Amino acid sequence: MLILFNKPFRVLCQFTDPEGRRTLADFIDVPKVYAAGRLDYDSEGLMLLTDDGRLQARISQPRSKVQKSYWAQVEGTPTREQLDRLTNGVTLKDGPARAVSARLIEEPEGLWPRNPPIRYRRNIADHWIEMTLAEGRNRQVRRMTAEVGLPTLRLIRNAVGPWTLDNLKPGETRQIATPEAWQSLQK
Repeated sequence: MLILFNKPFRVLCQFTDPEGRRTLADFIDVPKVYAAGRLDYDSEGLMLLTDDGRLQARISQPRSKVQKSYWAQVEGTPTREQLDRLTNGVTLKDGPARAVSARLIEEPEGLWPRNPPIRYRRNIADHWIEMTLAEGRNRQVRRMTAEVGLPTLRLIRNAVGPWTLDNLKPGETRQIATPEAWQSLQK
């Protein structure tokens, strides 16, 4: 089985935490499922969990090149040059990184409020970009947008491969049968 989960802000992508923070166990009561990839504590959006080790590896291993798309609310007004730098590649401390695509978008429709809300600055504009990656290093989107002068204020993963949030509210899940999940990956 494959579980699509809309991870809320400030939830750990594991089932236990010695510090008492909210974890996947607060939302998912299915035995023997494991995360197929991770999402930072302070990021929101689509996470996939499965009980199929081969499916988990196919989704999460970098060599599989399963694309992941993100909505990033950034500080400032993105220029064509900044968006081009994201797709042409930037150099991070752990090496070069590039987005498959990066584009300016309107605030995503149906977006839920974040609790707590992002900081608001009357004199500094913020905008949304959609960015797609074929790899997924630690805090990669945030580091890339910062490198081009667009600090990320809020980050939501909206798609992993063929799967999308598709109106899942924070904390909600949807299950897909394993054969159907494999078929979706083959398309």
